[in-house]
Amino acid sequence: MNRPRHILSIQSWVAYGHVGNASAVFPLQRLGAEVWSINTVQFSNHTGYGHWTGQVYKGAEVRDLVDGIAARDVLRRCDGVLSGYMGDASIGEAILYAVERVRSENPAAVYCCDPVIGDVEEGVYVREGIEAFMRDRALLQADIATPNRFELERLTGRACATLADAKTAITRLAATLRPDGLRCVLLTSLDTADTPEDHLDLMVGEAGRFHLLRTPRLPLAVNGAGDAIAALFLFHRLNTGSAVAALEAAGSSVHGLLKRTAEAGSREILTVAAQEEFVHPSQRFIAIEC
Repeated sequence: MNRPRHILSIQSWVAYGHVGNASAVFPLQRLGAEVWSINTVQFSNHTGYGHWTGQVYKGAEVRDLVDGIAARDVLRRCDGVLSGYMGDASIGEAILYAVERVRSENPAAVYCCDPVIGDVEEGVYVREGIEAFMRDRALLQADIATPNRFELERLTGRACATLADAKTAITRLAATLRPDGLRCVLLTSLDTADTPEDHLDLMVGEAGRFHLLRTPRLPLAVNGAGDAIAALFLFHRLNTGSAVAALEAAGSSVHGLLKRTAEAGSREILTVAAQEEFVHPSQRFIAIEC
């Protein structure tokens, strides 16, 4: 049996619904991980509703929490750092500070950066300067990156019209990640000329090899699924040591979660009601080398 994993997750938080840490923390806990969560914002709900209340925290406040955790002399047990949406560059700097502090205690710790910039439907939705920070600072320190197709294209300047294009873009992004790290890229929400209309693809690239996971397209549009899959992929990559196994496990779990959500007609992903999908996915999908 694998020992319990300890993951430091620095993301947004919502009181209602499931995005950011509210999407990532519970699935990790359900799998047995100890999660030290630091919230970059605390909102009533995700911003897709058009109205919300709450606070945005500053980078200094995030650093203070990192220092407080470090004072407990536990960072040496931290297996991974997970980051997602960054409200501004000061938050980004605080996340990199956290990564540096963790690696000083445990050089084997893995940093998984979900480079949240935008998506095909909305375009870029982060503040000015965040995209450049992701490209020029954060990803250079990352072992794992989990962009969607839109973000991968923005970060590499390479359109992903075909699977071959996507592989080229993944290779370009992987080359910018930490030189002595995993240089692993999980590409989500991949829809190319090679993808059947009723399906959606995930692709992972690591060490020059590429694997594709194809799942049925579901009739829903929700927020937070990307946060969940980044967390699950990090957990399974740590536990199995295999990008392919992590792709299959994370992809299968999130498909099951979204299927349950679609069947219920819910606007929020059913993170709690469908929690068994994280441990025992109702349908397991197999990745193929491509």
